[in-house]
Amino acid sequence: MNELKSRGRQRSSESEKAILTATLRLLREKPLRDITIEAIARQAGVGKMTIYKWWPSKAYVALDAFRKVISKMILIPDTGDVERDLTELLRSSMSFYASSTGRIFGQFLAESQSDPEFAALFRERFLKPRREATREVLNRAMKRREIDQKLDQELVLDLIFGPMVFRLMAGHGSLDKTEADAMISILLHGIGHKKAQHKTSP
Repeated sequence: MNELKSRGRQRSSESEKAILTATLRLLREKPLRDITIEAIARQAGVGKMTIYKWWPSKAYVALDAFRKVISKMILIPDTGDVERDLTELLRSSMSFYASSTGRIFGQFLAESQSDPEFAALFRERFLKPRREATREVLNRAMKRREIDQKLDQELVLDLIFGPMVFRLMAGHGSLDKTEADAMISILLHGIGHKKAQHKTSP
């Protein structure tokens, strides 16, 4: 992290924006493994060493570019009601991930299956910050006593986004507002399962 801070001290906001925009443009056209720092520099109109001065590899550039755009497109709501917060969050997430830029996420998941180093970087630089942001919604709800304070937050976070990610990857179901509403409703209210009452002999 100290290395990254050092690399970023003298950044030009104009050059940084050009680099991140160029990286996203390339990622919409081809997988990360087929993209080079040289190609990013060419698209951005900057020198290759400018990129290396700020990022140690193309993976860092790609993840920072994606994380920056998702932070603008998917805001963390704070309406005072956990169901509304999570529903709005999942709706906006579905809308983003269904877009051409959002589908880059699928690339990152695929890359993580074959590249352990990228997988670790993906978890640290993308998944962890996104999960921490969503965790604030759960923490606020716990303070308001809307949800059980003993809930396993890691598991709840998986349950919020897991169905969406599965549908994105498998392509077997739709991703729209109706589905988002239903997923959060089932998460918060359950599926109405009741254990059978076994009668005992008198």
